[in-house]
Amino acid sequence: MKITRLQEAPKVQFALDGHIVAHHDAADVVHLQLKPGEKIEKHANPFDVIFYVLEGKAMLESDSEKFLVQKDQSIIIGAGVNRGLENISVSSFKVLVIKLLKTQ
Repeated sequence: MKITRLQEAPKVQFALDGHIVAHHDAADVVHLQLKPGEKIEKHANPFDVIFYVLEGKAMLESDSEKFLVQKDQSIIIGAGVNRGLENISVSSFKVLVIKLLKTQ
């Protein structure tokens, strides 16, 4: 068993308030926090990603759609899908990002 505290978790390699709270061969779990108005530009990953929103509201935008995402919602994004995220709340937007690195 391994327990990781958010404050002690390694930071992501990007200029974001993100911490890798769990790492496994098959998946990474990242706690990500965006300040009001902060955004992540559109990008794609070579693996599937699941977002689980912990707090706040954000606009999730793909090349063809926009979605309002908010607390207690999960979103599955397939590998290769271009998407960006912008905090549209007046408070922090917190989300768990589950990166499915390996598939069976």
